[in-house]
Amino acid sequence: MLLISDEDRNLLQRLEEDLWRQETRFDLAFLKKVLAADFFEFGRSGRTYTREDTLSHTSQPIDAVLPLPDIQVRLLTPNVALVTYNSVAMYDGVVEHGRRASIWSRTKDGWELRFHQGTPYRPTQ
Repeated sequence: MLLISDEDRNLLQRLEEDLWRQETRFDLAFLKKVLAADFFEFGRSGRTYTREDTLSHTSQPIDAVLPLPDIQVRLLTPNVALVTYNSVAMYDGVVEHGRRASIWSRTKDGWELRFHQGTPYRPTQ
């Protein structure tokens, strides 16, 4: 098992959380820096999103629980990390829960998000 440094763990958690903050989620400079050229996502809706789709989203309020619940960061290789967590966010007055997974690659310029998937779930009481 590869061990991840506290610095990388904290940075990847911050990057994931920045994608849930309105001021960074809709900042094109930020997104262009962190989304890999071949980024794609399987959304919790089942829809597939490309990098271009993500860059074209218009700003909207985001009401998500931060810090991200149950976040885990694992190195798959020295330069590839898997980040998993649960999301809790309110959309149109409805609380939605998702299981989330992201694959990040370390480049000479920092970490880039290559893939993300969200899967809906119902929490057990």
